[in-house]
Amino acid sequence: MRALTHEARLVIVALQYFTRLPVPALRHFETRWLSQAVRYFPVVGLVVGALTALVLFAAAIALPWPLATALALAASLAITGAFHEDGLADTFDALGGHVPRERALEIMRDSRIGTYGAAALVLALLVRWQALVALRLPEAMVLLVVGHAVSRAAAALLMAGLPYVRLDVDAKAKPVAQPMGTGQAIVTGLIGLLPLVGVIAWQPRLAPSLAVALGAVALVHALCRRWLHRRLGGYTGDGLGATQQLAEIAFALAWIAALRAGF
Repeated sequence: MRALTHEARLVIVALQYFTRLPVPALRHFETRWLSQAVRYFPVVGLVVGALTALVLFAAAIALPWPLATALALAASLAITGAFHEDGLADTFDALGGHVPRERALEIMRDSRIGTYGAAALVLALLVRWQALVALRLPEAMVLLVVGHAVSRAAAALLMAGLPYVRLDVDAKAKPVAQPMGTGQAIVTGLIGLLPLVGVIAWQPRLAPSLAVALGAVALVHALCRRWLHRRLGGYTGDGLGATQQLAEIAFALAWIAALRAGF
């Protein structure tokens, strides 16, 4: 029972860190819980995706489809505080200009947004919105729930095998950034796959197309791992956020393409 209570506590910690949802306050909080909560980052994605899907379902009753999808996307930003979108913008500002490693890390610490970051952010939001517009309501809800979960697993798994390279004391991801062991990585990956497996159990016909989308997420994970290692020598919190955003987009585009191809 004590072990289950601790795991539930870690889920709350993950929700507190990555969302603005009102969750119960924890007594006697310990910083080490943040690194232990990494395995539940996909659960955060599941919660964010499910709430966004509910907003989409409700909005679609009264609003034209493009407006309903835009409102759902806005809801996801409100739920997370645009946490990962901020990481995407900072990462592209830092790495878009091919500056030296030290300068790139300095740019990531700058709260101002530059040309590369603004362009990446606008394009990412536009693609995510149009991906929802391109689908019917049931498929769009699946995209939100599964895409948010697997993309966060892809981001979290970068912590397995890559060192954390932001050493400044105010780095927002520093309390989370502890080496991820093999066991934690396996658990994180399995939790990230649970929504996808649930959808396949509910609608087996979607298995081939979802497999294609999952492959796209794995590819983005591998490319981001290589990119961050080559440019920075490891990962930062902003790099994890960028990976989540790119993995979510890759999942959406690959799934839509697979559905259109008849998978």
